[in-house]
Amino acid sequence: AVQLVESGGGSVEVGGSLRLACGASGYPFSSVCMGWFRQAPGKQREWVSSISTGGSTTYADSVKGRFTIAKDSNTNTLYLQMNSLKPEDTAMYYCAADRTQRSFCSQARLSYDYWGQGTQVTVSS
Repeated sequence: AVQLVESGGGSVEVGGSLRLACGASGYPFSSVCMGWFRQAPGKQREWVSSISTGGSTTYADSVKGRFTIAKDSNTNTLYLQMNSLKPEDTAMYYCAADRTQRSFCSQARLSYDYWGQGTQVTVSS
């Protein structure tokens, strides 16, 4: 069965850092786009970042320069390093995989077929 399992969330103060991880199994994730999304209470799930099969990365403007997405194809693990965290980064963070091979990774939630259960990130001031 296809599984995406996030970990690494927690509570930090403003300016702190967290590193999220997403373990993937049951699918050749190295051959597809993978991404991170987040959803704050009362808001829609929003795209945060994606990484292509070739390692090209894209970021939402709100996290550019602070977050870094990476993947380890040997262990099928996706990462999100989050630095200089702000209260507005508070959300449930989800990793996702798009099984359609694309030249450029999509930022659309509906393009992603597989989702993890999420990990909570809380940033307090």
